[in-house]
Amino acid sequence: MHIYEVRPRRDKRGFDLSSDALPFGRLWYNHAEHAIGYAKFYSRSHAVIVRVFDQSGALIETHESEGVFREP
Repeated sequence: MHIYEVRPRRDKRGFDLSSDALPFGRLWYNHAEHAIGYAKFYSRSHAVIVRVFDQSGALIETHESEGVFREP
């Protein structure tokens, strides 16, 4: 299972997407929806949880998806 976190940047210029599943640790996006879409698309062979946090660090959304690709 891949777990991603989407957090607003401290400089208020977009959002950071972070996870152990990312090869470089963290990615930057203009919109939270783009970060969520990236996480779901690139983890489509695994179950995924995307947690979205607000500026204060409180959890505001959770997106879950089962992997699309399964062995027969």
